[in-house]
Amino acid sequence: MPDATDGAAPRVVVDERKALPGRGAWIHPVAACLDLAVRRRAVPRALRVTAPLDLAGVREHLESAER
Repeated sequence: MPDATDGAAPRVVVDERKALPGRGAWIHPVAACLDLAVRRRAVPRALRVTAPLDLAGVREHLESAER
């Protein structure tokens, strides 16, 4: 999760190879589980951040995988 120096929310990315450094958050590979995690504020808690997160890339990945 790179630092957002331009004022944008930090972006969460999908690590399909499970090789990126840093903390991770696991969810089931379905958009409904991401929706539930967002409602429960589970992703920022799992990543131990207080800033809002950009989950658009994760949502796009899950929706394309469901097709």
